[in-house]
Amino acid sequence: MSKMPSVKALLSENQLSEICEVSNVWGAFVVLHAWSLIIGSIALVVFYPNPLTYLLAIMIIGSRQLGLLILMHDSAHRTLFRSRKLNYWVGQVACAFPMFADTEVYRAYHIRHHINTQQPDDPDIFLTSSYPISKTSLLRKFFRDLTGQTAFYQRKQQILIALGNSEMTFKQRVRHFYVSLGRQVACNLVIFLIALYFGYGWLYFTLWILPLLTWHQFVVRIRNIAEHAVVGCADDPFRNTRTTIACFWEKLFIAPYWVNYHLEHHLVMWIPCYRLFRLHRFLVLNGFKEKMEIEIGYLNLLRKVVTDKTDDRHDSGAKSRSLGTFSDGFKTE
Repeated sequence: MSKMPSVKALLSENQLSEICEVSNVWGAFVVLHAWSLIIGSIALVVFYPNPLTYLLAIMIIGSRQLGLLILMHDSAHRTLFRSRKLNYWVGQVACAFPMFADTEVYRAYHIRHHINTQQPDDPDIFLTSSYPISKTSLLRKFFRDLTGQTAFYQRKQQILIALGNSEMTFKQRVRHFYVSLGRQVACNLVIFLIALYFGYGWLYFTLWILPLLTWHQFVVRIRNIAEHAVVGCADDPFRNTRTTIACFWEKLFIAPYWVNYHLEHHLVMWIPCYRLFRLHRFLVLNGFKEKMEIEIGYLNLLRKVVTDKTDDRHDSGAKSRSLGTFSDGFKTE
Protein backbone atom coordinates (compact mmCIF):
# COMPACT_ATOMS: atom_id res chain seq x y z
CA MET A 1 0.00 0.00 0.00
CA SER A 2 1.46 3.35 -0.99
CA LYS A 3 1.65 6.09 1.59
CA MET A 4 -0.85 8.95 1.48
CA PRO A 5 0.98 12.11 0.35
CA SER A 6 1.28 14.84 2.95
CA VAL A 7 -0.84 17.94 2.53
CA LYS A 8 2.31 20.07 2.39
CA ALA A 9 3.44 18.08 -0.64
CA LEU A 10 0.15 18.87 -2.39
CA LEU A 11 -0.55 22.49 -1.46
CA SER A 12 1.22 25.71 -0.65
CA GLU A 13 0.69 27.31 2.75
CA ASN A 14 -1.56 29.99 1.23
CA GLN A 15 -3.64 27.37 -0.59
CA LEU A 16 -3.95 25.31 2.56
CA SER A 17 -5.13 28.31 4.56
CA GLU A 18 -7.87 28.91 1.97
CA ILE A 19 -9.39 25.44 2.21
CA CYS A 20 -9.00 24.45 5.85
CA GLU A 21 -11.39 26.94 7.47
CA VAL A 22 -14.63 25.46 8.82
CA SER A 23 -17.48 27.96 8.61
CA ASN A 24 -20.61 27.86 10.78
CA VAL A 25 -22.35 30.06 8.20
CA TRP A 26 -21.60 27.64 5.39
CA GLY A 27 -22.58 24.68 7.56
CA ALA A 28 -25.94 26.22 8.38
CA PHE A 29 -26.46 27.27 4.77
CA VAL A 30 -25.99 23.80 3.24
CA VAL A 31 -28.29 22.16 5.81
CA LEU A 32 -30.96 24.81 5.25
CA HIS A 33 -30.44 24.53 1.50
CA ALA A 34 -31.13 20.79 1.56
CA TRP A 35 -34.33 21.17 3.57
CA SER A 36 -35.44 24.20 1.54
CA LEU A 37 -35.24 22.19 -1.67
CA ILE A 38 -37.14 19.33 -0.05
CA ILE A 39 -39.90 21.60 1.28
CA GLY A 40 -39.95 23.59 -1.94
CA SER A 41 -40.41 20.41 -3.99
CA ILE A 42 -43.30 19.35 -1.75
CA ALA A 43 -44.88 22.79 -2.12
CA LEU A 44 -44.57 22.52 -5.90
CA VAL A 45 -46.68 19.36 -5.85
CA VAL A 46 -49.21 20.86 -3.43
CA PHE A 47 -49.79 23.94 -5.57
CA TYR A 48 -49.30 22.36 -9.02
CA PRO A 49 -50.23 18.68 -8.70
CA ASN A 50 -49.57 16.76 -11.90
CA PRO A 51 -47.40 13.77 -12.95
CA LEU A 52 -44.51 16.00 -14.05
CA THR A 53 -44.26 17.90 -10.74
CA TYR A 54 -44.53 14.61 -8.82
CA LEU A 55 -41.68 13.09 -10.82
CA LEU A 56 -39.55 16.22 -10.49
CA ALA A 57 -40.19 16.35 -6.74
CA ILE A 58 -39.30 12.69 -6.24
CA MET A 59 -36.00 13.17 -8.09
CA ILE A 60 -35.05 16.36 -6.25
CA ILE A 61 -36.08 15.05 -2.84
CA GLY A 62 -34.30 11.72 -3.42
CA SER A 63 -31.10 13.54 -4.31
CA ARG A 64 -31.44 15.88 -1.29
CA GLN A 65 -31.92 12.84 0.93
CA LEU A 66 -28.51 11.76 -0.29
CA GLY A 67 -27.46 15.34 0.39
CA LEU A 68 -28.52 15.03 4.03
CA LEU A 69 -26.36 11.94 4.35
CA ILE A 70 -23.44 13.77 2.77
CA LEU A 71 -23.84 16.49 5.39
CA MET A 72 -24.12 13.80 8.07
CA HIS A 73 -20.83 12.51 6.71
CA ASP A 74 -19.25 15.94 7.12
CA SER A 75 -20.54 16.12 10.68
CA ALA A 76 -18.96 12.71 11.31
CA HIS A 77 -15.66 14.21 10.13
CA ARG A 78 -16.50 17.22 12.34
CA THR A 79 -16.18 19.60 9.39
CA LEU A 80 -19.79 20.76 9.09
CA PHE A 81 -19.47 23.23 11.99
CA ARG A 82 -16.64 24.50 14.15
CA SER A 83 -18.32 23.34 17.34
CA ARG A 84 -18.18 19.64 18.19
CA LYS A 85 -21.65 19.92 19.76
CA LEU A 86 -23.14 21.56 16.66
CA ASN A 87 -21.60 18.87 14.47
CA TYR A 88 -23.20 16.22 16.66
CA TRP A 89 -26.66 17.69 17.16
CA VAL A 90 -27.23 19.10 13.68
CA GLY A 91 -25.66 16.03 12.09
CA GLN A 92 -27.96 13.76 14.07
CA VAL A 93 -31.27 15.64 14.25
CA ALA A 94 -31.29 17.45 10.89
CA CYS A 95 -29.36 14.98 8.75
CA ALA A 96 -29.01 11.44 10.12
CA PHE A 97 -32.22 10.70 12.05
CA PRO A 98 -34.62 11.72 9.25
CA MET A 99 -32.74 9.23 7.07
CA PHE A 100 -32.87 6.40 9.64
CA ALA A 101 -29.11 6.73 10.14
CA ASP A 102 -26.79 7.47 13.08
CA THR A 103 -23.70 9.68 12.84
CA GLU A 104 -21.85 7.99 15.68
CA VAL A 105 -22.34 4.48 14.31
CA TYR A 106 -21.35 5.73 10.88
CA ARG A 107 -18.15 7.40 12.09
CA ALA A 108 -16.75 4.19 13.59
CA TYR A 109 -17.48 2.31 10.37
CA HIS A 110 -16.34 5.03 8.03
CA ILE A 111 -12.87 5.64 9.38
CA ARG A 112 -11.92 2.08 8.44
CA HIS A 113 -12.77 2.88 4.83
CA HIS A 114 -10.36 5.81 4.80
CA ILE A 115 -7.56 3.81 6.40
CA ASN A 116 -7.97 0.77 4.11
CA THR A 117 -9.30 2.26 0.87
CA GLN A 118 -9.70 -0.47 -1.77
CA GLN A 119 -7.74 -2.93 0.38
CA PRO A 120 -9.08 -6.29 1.63
CA ASP A 121 -9.93 -4.67 4.99
CA ASP A 122 -11.96 -1.88 3.38
CA PRO A 123 -15.54 -2.38 4.68
CA ASP A 124 -16.92 -0.82 1.48
CA ILE A 125 -14.94 -2.85 -1.03
CA PHE A 126 -17.82 -5.27 -1.68
CA LEU A 127 -19.90 -2.40 -3.05
CA THR A 128 -17.81 -2.09 -6.21
CA SER A 129 -15.52 -5.15 -6.34
CA SER A 130 -17.74 -6.92 -8.92
CA TYR A 131 -17.34 -4.18 -11.53
CA PRO A 132 -17.07 -4.01 -14.50
CA ILE A 133 -20.33 -5.79 -15.21
CA SER A 134 -22.55 -6.26 -18.24
CA LYS A 135 -25.02 -3.62 -19.34
CA THR A 136 -27.86 -6.05 -18.63
CA SER A 137 -26.68 -6.58 -15.08
CA LEU A 138 -26.31 -2.85 -14.46
CA LEU A 139 -29.80 -2.15 -15.78
CA ARG A 140 -31.16 -4.93 -13.61
CA LYS A 141 -29.62 -3.28 -10.55
CA PHE A 142 -31.07 0.09 -11.53
CA PHE A 143 -34.50 -1.49 -12.02
CA ARG A 144 -34.41 -2.97 -8.52
CA ASP A 145 -33.38 0.41 -7.11
CA LEU A 146 -36.08 2.41 -8.88
CA THR A 147 -38.84 -0.09 -8.08
CA GLY A 148 -38.03 -0.17 -4.37
CA GLN A 149 -36.73 -3.75 -4.25
CA THR A 150 -33.26 -2.77 -3.05
CA ALA A 151 -34.70 -0.56 -0.33
CA PHE A 152 -37.14 -3.27 0.78
CA TYR A 153 -34.35 -5.76 1.49
CA GLN A 154 -32.13 -3.16 3.11
CA ARG A 155 -34.82 -1.78 5.39
CA LYS A 156 -36.07 -5.25 6.25
CA GLN A 157 -32.58 -6.20 7.38
CA GLN A 158 -32.18 -2.93 9.27
CA ILE A 159 -35.40 -3.55 11.21
CA LEU A 160 -34.54 -7.18 11.94
CA ILE A 161 -31.15 -6.18 13.32
CA ALA A 162 -32.76 -3.46 15.44
CA LEU A 163 -35.22 -5.99 16.90
CA GLY A 164 -32.37 -8.10 18.28
CA ASN A 165 -32.43 -11.89 18.49
CA SER A 166 -34.61 -14.57 20.04
CA GLU A 167 -32.25 -15.04 22.99
CA MET A 168 -33.13 -11.55 24.29
CA THR A 169 -36.02 -10.90 26.63
CA PHE A 170 -38.85 -8.66 25.44
CA LYS A 171 -37.52 -5.78 27.53
CA GLN A 172 -34.03 -6.25 26.07
CA ARG A 173 -35.39 -6.28 22.54
CA VAL A 174 -37.37 -3.09 23.12
CA ARG A 175 -34.24 -1.44 24.52
CA HIS A 176 -32.16 -2.73 21.60
CA PHE A 177 -34.66 -1.35 19.10
CA TYR A 178 -34.71 2.03 20.81
CA VAL A 179 -30.90 2.29 20.77
CA SER A 180 -30.72 1.13 17.14
CA LEU A 181 -33.67 2.91 15.54
CA GLY A 182 -35.81 4.55 18.20
CA ARG A 183 -34.64 8.12 17.69
CA GLN A 184 -34.83 7.76 13.92
CA VAL A 185 -38.42 6.49 14.10
CA ALA A 186 -39.34 9.29 16.53
CA CYS A 187 -37.85 11.90 14.18
CA ASN A 188 -39.85 10.53 11.25
CA LEU A 189 -42.98 10.45 13.39
CA VAL A 190 -42.49 14.17 14.06
CA ILE A 191 -42.12 14.82 10.32
CA PHE A 192 -45.34 12.88 9.69
CA LEU A 193 -47.24 14.71 12.45
CA ILE A 194 -46.15 18.08 11.10
CA ALA A 195 -47.44 17.12 7.64
CA LEU A 196 -50.63 15.79 9.25
CA TYR A 197 -51.15 19.01 11.21
CA PHE A 198 -51.15 21.01 7.96
CA GLY A 199 -53.56 18.55 6.36
CA TYR A 200 -51.02 16.76 4.17
CA GLY A 201 -50.16 13.62 6.11
CA TRP A 202 -50.22 11.58 2.90
CA LEU A 203 -47.28 13.62 1.58
CA TYR A 204 -44.99 11.99 4.16
CA PHE A 205 -45.47 8.68 2.36
CA THR A 206 -45.58 9.93 -1.23
CA LEU A 207 -42.89 12.63 -1.06
CA TRP A 208 -40.60 11.44 1.71
CA ILE A 209 -40.77 7.66 1.96
CA LEU A 210 -41.31 7.03 -1.77
CA PRO A 211 -38.23 9.04 -2.88
CA LEU A 212 -36.25 7.37 -0.09
CA LEU A 213 -37.17 3.92 -1.42
CA THR A 214 -36.63 4.69 -5.11
CA TRP A 215 -34.66 7.61 -6.53
CA HIS A 216 -32.47 7.87 -3.44
CA GLN A 217 -31.42 4.23 -3.84
CA PHE A 218 -30.67 4.83 -7.50
CA VAL A 219 -28.39 7.83 -6.90
CA VAL A 220 -26.65 6.10 -3.98
CA ARG A 221 -25.72 3.24 -6.32
CA ILE A 222 -24.47 5.64 -8.99
CA ARG A 223 -22.44 7.42 -6.37
CA ASN A 224 -20.88 4.20 -5.08
CA ILE A 225 -19.95 3.22 -8.63
CA ALA A 226 -18.48 6.64 -9.38
CA GLU A 227 -16.32 6.72 -6.27
CA HIS A 228 -14.55 3.35 -6.38
CA ALA A 229 -15.62 1.10 -9.26
CA VAL A 230 -12.98 0.26 -11.90
CA VAL A 231 -10.40 2.67 -10.49
CA GLY A 232 -6.81 2.73 -11.63
CA CYS A 233 -4.79 1.25 -8.76
CA ALA A 234 -5.78 0.17 -5.28
CA ASP A 235 -2.36 1.10 -3.88
CA ASP A 236 -2.17 4.58 -5.43
CA PRO A 237 -3.97 7.30 -3.41
CA PHE A 238 -4.43 9.28 -6.63
CA ARG A 239 -6.02 6.29 -8.37
CA ASN A 240 -7.92 4.24 -5.78
CA THR A 241 -10.86 6.61 -5.84
CA ARG A 242 -12.35 8.91 -8.42
CA THR A 243 -13.55 12.46 -8.96
CA THR A 244 -16.39 12.93 -11.44
CA ILE A 245 -16.77 16.35 -13.03
CA ALA A 246 -20.52 16.99 -12.88
CA CYS A 247 -22.70 19.42 -14.81
CA PHE A 248 -25.57 21.39 -13.31
CA TRP A 249 -28.31 18.78 -13.79
CA GLU A 250 -26.07 16.04 -12.39
CA LYS A 251 -25.43 18.15 -9.28
CA LEU A 252 -29.18 18.72 -8.90
CA PHE A 253 -30.37 15.14 -9.39
CA ILE A 254 -27.38 12.87 -8.63
CA ALA A 255 -24.40 14.49 -6.89
CA PRO A 256 -25.31 17.22 -4.37
CA TYR A 257 -22.96 19.17 -2.14
CA TRP A 258 -19.69 18.52 -3.96
CA VAL A 259 -19.85 14.77 -3.34
CA ASN A 260 -18.43 14.24 -6.83
CA TYR A 261 -15.01 15.48 -5.61
CA HIS A 262 -14.35 12.21 -3.87
CA LEU A 263 -10.65 11.87 -4.68
CA GLU A 264 -10.02 15.26 -3.12
CA HIS A 265 -11.88 14.20 0.01
CA HIS A 266 -9.71 11.11 0.37
CA LEU A 267 -6.52 13.11 -0.09
CA VAL A 268 -7.49 15.72 2.52
CA MET A 269 -10.39 14.27 4.47
CA TRP A 270 -10.56 16.99 7.13
CA ILE A 271 -11.72 19.86 4.90
CA PRO A 272 -15.44 20.72 4.55
CA CYS A 273 -17.40 19.62 1.50
CA TYR A 274 -17.83 23.23 0.37
CA ARG A 275 -14.03 23.58 0.01
CA LEU A 276 -13.56 20.48 -2.19
CA PHE A 277 -13.96 22.30 -5.50
CA ARG A 278 -11.25 24.76 -4.51
CA LEU A 279 -8.99 21.89 -3.46
CA HIS A 280 -9.57 20.28 -6.86
CA ARG A 281 -8.63 23.52 -8.59
CA PHE A 282 -5.43 23.83 -6.53
CA LEU A 283 -4.41 20.22 -7.24
CA VAL A 284 -4.84 20.79 -10.99
CA LEU A 285 -2.96 24.10 -10.76
CA ASN A 286 -0.12 22.37 -8.90
CA GLY A 287 0.36 19.80 -11.65
CA PHE A 288 -1.37 16.73 -10.19
CA LYS A 289 -4.13 16.38 -12.78
CA GLU A 290 -2.39 13.65 -14.80
CA LYS A 291 -1.93 11.55 -11.68
CA MET A 292 -5.60 11.81 -10.61
CA GLU A 293 -8.45 9.45 -11.47
CA ILE A 294 -10.94 11.88 -13.06
CA GLU A 295 -14.01 11.22 -15.21
CA ILE A 296 -16.10 13.79 -17.07
CA GLY A 297 -19.79 13.23 -16.36
CA TYR A 298 -21.73 10.32 -14.92
CA LEU A 299 -22.82 8.94 -18.29
CA ASN A 300 -19.19 8.53 -19.32
CA LEU A 301 -18.50 6.96 -15.96
CA LEU A 302 -21.28 4.38 -16.38
CA ARG A 303 -19.96 3.47 -19.82
CA LYS A 304 -16.59 2.82 -18.23
CA VAL A 305 -17.92 0.26 -15.75
CA VAL A 306 -19.87 -1.76 -18.35
CA THR A 307 -18.24 -4.67 -20.18
CA ASP A 308 -19.02 -6.12 -23.60
CA LYS A 309 -20.43 -9.28 -22.01
CA THR A 310 -24.01 -10.11 -22.92
CA ASP A 311 -24.83 -10.76 -19.26
CA ASP A 312 -23.38 -11.86 -15.96
CA ARG A 313 -24.75 -13.03 -12.66
CA HIS A 314 -22.67 -10.94 -10.27
CA ASP A 315 -25.89 -9.58 -8.84
CA SER A 316 -27.25 -12.97 -7.87
CA GLY A 317 -26.22 -12.04 -4.35
CA ALA A 318 -26.91 -8.36 -4.70
CA LYS A 319 -29.77 -8.42 -2.23
CA SER A 320 -27.51 -9.57 0.55
CA ARG A 321 -24.52 -7.50 -0.51
CA SER A 322 -26.59 -4.34 -0.69
CA LEU A 323 -27.43 -4.70 3.00
CA GLY A 324 -23.98 -3.46 3.86
CA THR A 325 -24.96 0.07 2.94
CA PHE A 326 -27.06 0.07 6.09
CA SER A 327 -24.49 -1.36 8.46
CA ASP A 328 -23.85 2.31 9.19
CA GLY A 329 -27.10 3.75 7.91
CA PHE A 330 -25.62 4.86 4.62
CA LYS A 331 -22.60 4.50 2.41
CA THR A 332 -20.41 7.58 1.95
CA GLU A 333 -17.03 9.02 2.67
